[in-house]
Amino acid sequence: MEHQLSDTLLQCPSCSGNNFVTHLELDDYFLSQEHFTISKCTKCGLLITVPQPSETDLGKYYKSSEYISHATKNTGIEFWLYDQVRKITLSSKLKLIKKYSIGKRLLDIGCATGVFLDYCGKRGFIVQGIEPNQNARHYANKQFGLTVNDVSHLTELPYKSFDVITMWHVLEHVSDLNERLVHLNNLLADEGTAFIALPNPLSYDALHYKNHWAAYDVPRHLYHFTQQSFSTLIAKHNLKIIEIVPMVFDAYYISLQSEKYRNGSKSFLKALYQGFRSNQYAKANGKNYSSLIYILKKTK
Repeated sequence: MEHQLSDTLLQCPSCSGNNFVTHLELDDYFLSQEHFTISKCTKCGLLITVPQPSETDLGKYYKSSEYISHATKNTGIEFWLYDQVRKITLSSKLKLIKKYSIGKRLLDIGCATGVFLDYCGKRGFIVQGIEPNQNARHYANKQFGLTVNDVSHLTELPYKSFDVITMWHVLEHVSDLNERLVHLNNLLADEGTAFIALPNPLSYDALHYKNHWAAYDVPRHLYHFTQQSFSTLIAKHNLKIIEIVPMVFDAYYISLQSEKYRNGSKSFLKALYQGFRSNQYAKANGKNYSSLIYILKKTK
C-alpha cells in the first residue's frame, strides 16, 4: 500500500516523488532496540529510514564503545581480523585513487579517526578531513597531526580545491543529501574524481538476512541506495558514474553482524559461508556486491 512520509520529510530527496511503499519493518538491533520502517520511493527506488532522528537526537544512536567506525583500540579476534582487512583495504583504496584520478589534493569527508588520511598523507598526498564526531576529530589531529574540521568547515573551503574527494560509508548517514552533494561538486576540481562507498540493499546478503541485515543499521543509516537510485540522485548534481568497484570483504563482516542480529550470537563459519555466497551471487547479478564504491566525475 502506498503512503506518504512523515511531516518532516514529505518528498524523496532524490527525485522529489511523494509516493512510498513499505520496504521493511525492523529494529535498531545494534543499540536502542527501537522500531523503524524503511520506506521505498515508488518513482526512483530510494530507501528511506522512517522516522529519522533530529540532528540533536541523532548523536545518541552512536554512543557505543562497539561502534567500530570510531574505534581506536580494541581486543579480540574480531578486531584483529578487522585490523588485518583494514590494512588491505587501505592499500586497495589508494591504488584505486591513483588509477582514476590525477593530482594530490585529497579531502576525506567523514574521515573518522583519520587512519585513511594518515595513510595517504604518508604517500605523497596533501590531505584534509571533515568529521562530525568531536572525539574522532581530536584523535585524528592529535595522533596523526592531521587537519580535520567539523562539517561546517565545508562552506569555508575554496571552490574546486580538491583533486580527490572520498566518502567511505558516509553518505548514508547524511540527513541532507543534496546539500552534501552540492558541497562535493563545488569543492571538486573540474577534472577531479570522487569515490563514494555505500552498502547495497540488493546484495545477496541483504536479501538473505532481510530485516536483520546489519548494513541497514537504522537509524544511523538514514538512506539506503541501489545503483539506480544513486544514479538518479547524483545526476541532479552534474555527476556521473564512470565505474563501480566491489568491496568484497564487506560481505563477510556484514554477514557476521547480521548473524548476531538474527540468532543472538556471531558465527564465523556461517558468516564466511554467506559472505562467499554473496560475492558469488554478485559476479552473476550486475555487480550487486554487499558494498560498492562509486567512482564519479563531473558531467560539465
